Amino acid sequence: MLETESKPVIALATAALSLLGLFSCARLPETTRVFHDDERVTVKMETDIDGTPETRTTPTDIPPHELRKLLRGFSLRPKASVPIKALLVDVPPRKFLRERELEALVPVLQEAMQKVSSRERIAFEVTSPGRNPRYWREITGGWIKVRGRYFHLQVDYFHVEQPIRKTDAYDPYYPSPWTPEQDYSLYFEPEGLYVMDPLIDHWAVDLNRFRETTGQ
Repeated sequence: MLETESKPVIALATAALSLLGLFSCARLPETTRVFHDDERVTVKMETDIDGTPETRTTPTDIPPHELRKLLRGFSLRPKASVPIKALLVDVPPRKFLRERELEALVPVLQEAMQKVSSRERIAFEVTSPGRNPRYWREITGGWIKVRGRYFHLQVDYFHVEQPIRKTDAYDPYYPSPWTPEQDYSLYFEPEGLYVMDPLIDHWAVDLNRFRETTGQ
């Protein structure tokens, strides 16, 4: 009798493990090449996991001054984890990149955008000194992709502190865990230039309209 009753339980457990395996095997982007890597900026080409023949990346030459102005238009704030709006504090968005971060990133990014292949997107990280520069650094990073006239930006880290060393400065046997990617609400000014790319279902800047505002 016990063996008969245990069969549904075993079947349920097997199904649950199968579903867990299915979700744990989600595709992740792979680094195809390291384009630039120094103490301030890291830029890598990675697989465009959502790319199709219709949504492939377009190598693009955006002049440095124009790219700097484009990136200045972005601001963000962390997505709220509290479901009740009454408990939330209305925190205004913060500028995506500081001026010194733009100075370091733009020249490398501008060159990478010309050399990215149609099956890749550009992953980047900008490093700034942390609260204690000897042990900590701030990371701002994500990925960029241009598809036709659409400029896509995804931010995964925004001034997140991470340890400089791979082992923790205070306990080498139990290092501080690496910061997981975070969710942010992204904004762009002028607001009317931030539109939905219909093929990717992802917000992007309309480069044609952006160039009209800059007189290009």
